[in-house]
Amino acid sequence: QVQLVESGGGLVQAGGSLRLSCSASGRTFSTYGMGWFRQAPGKEREFVTAISWSGGSTVYADSVKGRFTISRDNAKNTAYLQMNNLKPEDTAVYYCAAESTGWAATTLGAYDYWGQGTQVTVSS
Repeated sequence: QVQLVESGGGLVQAGGSLRLSCSASGRTFSTYGMGWFRQAPGKEREFVTAISWSGGSTVYADSVKGRFTISRDNAKNTAYLQMNNLKPEDTAVYYCAAESTGWAATTLGAYDYWGQGTQVTVSS
């Protein structure tokens, strides 16, 4: 039983920054890989970034490389997504997810637990 809660979404102008947080329950947080996905209206949920259980490995979608940074603090049971230089095409509901093998996985099917999502809207 793992519960994830996202926070930090909101409305921001293009070029601005936002930091999302994902708070997880339980002592076993440190054994899970963590990922961020997003879903825009009328589109499929897509991979954004992921981090391994130790925090030592990260992977990013090409669309966000150089702009977004994923991190985690296992002592606080929290994962983060720092988003810089935001663009209107980043507008979506952002979801965090936990993966039991500890890998920084890139596919939706690899993840076992999902948060409720937080809305990010980037205006032009």
